[in-house]
Amino acid sequence: MTIANLAPKSEKKRSRKNKAIVDENAPLLPKTHESDVGFDDFNGASFSGAVFNLSTTIIGAGIMALPATLRELGMVPGLIAIIFMALLTEKSIEFLIRFTRAGKSSSYGSLMGDSFGKYGKALVQLCVIVNNIGVLIVYMIIIGDVLSGTSASGEHHSGIFEGWFGVHWWTGRTFIVLFTTLAIFAPLSSFKRIDSLRFTSALSVALAVVFLVIAVGISIIKIISGGIGMPKLFPDVTDVASVLKLFTVVPVFVTAYICHYNVHTIDNELEDSSQIQGVVRTSLGLCSSVYIMISFFGFLLFGDGTLDDVLANFDTDLGIPFGSVLNDAVRLSYAAHLMLVFPVVFYPLRLNIDGLIFSKSKPLVLDNFRFGSLTVALIGVIFLGANFIPSIWDAFQFTGATAAVCLGFIFPAAIVLRDRYNITTKGDKILSVFMIVLAIFANAVAIYSDAYALLKQNKTSRE
Repeated sequence: MTIANLAPKSEKKRSRKNKAIVDENAPLLPKTHESDVGFDDFNGASFSGAVFNLSTTIIGAGIMALPATLRELGMVPGLIAIIFMALLTEKSIEFLIRFTRAGKSSSYGSLMGDSFGKYGKALVQLCVIVNNIGVLIVYMIIIGDVLSGTSASGEHHSGIFEGWFGVHWWTGRTFIVLFTTLAIFAPLSSFKRIDSLRFTSALSVALAVVFLVIAVGISIIKIISGGIGMPKLFPDVTDVASVLKLFTVVPVFVTAYICHYNVHTIDNELEDSSQIQGVVRTSLGLCSSVYIMISFFGFLLFGDGTLDDVLANFDTDLGIPFGSVLNDAVRLSYAAHLMLVFPVVFYPLRLNIDGLIFSKSKPLVLDNFRFGSLTVALIGVIFLGANFIPSIWDAFQFTGATAAVCLGFIFPAAIVLRDRYNITTKGDKILSVFMIVLAIFANAVAIYSDAYALLKQNKTSRE
């Protein structure tokens, strides 16, 4: 899949070293700026740094839900679906990049504004805000659950620190989340360039690989000891209800690769803008490999007992030597992974809120007061949401899934169908229609399944 040749060959490789900001809402820090005395000269982000930042955007909390999709679909269709969604995501991002080059847009919002006016731009910004706030609150909830413990299900599950040190005020959920916010989230969220997060992003991807290595190691040990049976290769289809149940995995696959809201930011900071498609393909290849391996070995290890969040499977006895140590290692590495994903997802959230509220002001990175105020306010809102709104996860299963699929598939497809620059093919338009149908179907399934689960839960609690 290649980007259409929209520029003369002499301009194909464009250095970003001396590129000036054209759009007042462009989500990037100028490489050089005469009035920006406080910053070091920035000659552009490296290819590897861009790959790690985009990969970190992709691999978030959803990684733990993928093994359960194989439980429903079976090993073969499940792995094929992971690969298929990676290819579809690559194509949707290629659409964005192609029209970005044609219209010389500098952000996702300005690209939608170019095709659908100010309302299209505002809609993208709102979707990024809804999606990212929901995701970040969920990250904070998971970190609190893993490190401190949770009683959300009515039964208390001890966190890592409670298990190690016992119940104290400093192992409690509020203190743990507050300390993590002040010591990790706030400092990492204060960088003005996303490229500054390249090292923490690389570490974040490495921590996801740690989980993978542990899962592979446990699986090998259990295979040798005869503790693993043959996994289910295909789904069990017996009636209409079992067929409908298969479609409940669609939202997980659709949202697994959502990273579109960070593509322009990363592209704008690249020294050589022609590398962005290579960055996207490399990131998707890396993340697909991690997804396939984690799904395969997670399902192989736990079989039909694989839970919706496979992390919960590591809260039980693994039946091998040092099982409790390995359980803690998996949970701790995952919590650390989410801590490092947080600032990468936070970055576009801050930019889009600023673009929506202060659209006529100078670039955010040149206004330290506005930058600091937005950072503090947003982190405060996310912290309060994670601590004092226990049902926030359920709420964002609706809004988050809807916003995510709009950003990932509906909006790119709509831009193609609009075809403002007459650069699409018939095949592009057919694929775009397919993306929209798939996204709407995924939304309908997600909303129906979540609503049904909530109603069933409320009915049970009343009885």
